Amino acid sequence: MVQEIGRKIELEIERNRIRINIFHGEDEQVIKLNLEEARELVNKLEKLIEDYSKRKQIRID
Repeated sequence: MVQEIGRKIELEIERNRIRINIFHGEDEQVIKLNLEEARELVNKLEKLIEDYSKRKQIRID
């Protein structure tokens, strides 16, 4: 029997930080980023998603 692992990501704004809570199964991970680190993460994610989209369109026969 296969059991699904629930995943959830919550974002919160603290005083000078962005708090990211990542839940996967029974585990939880908390990451706190300052504003510059959060912007850098956004830029890297955008590039990664764009690259993934391009690769997805390449057909290999």
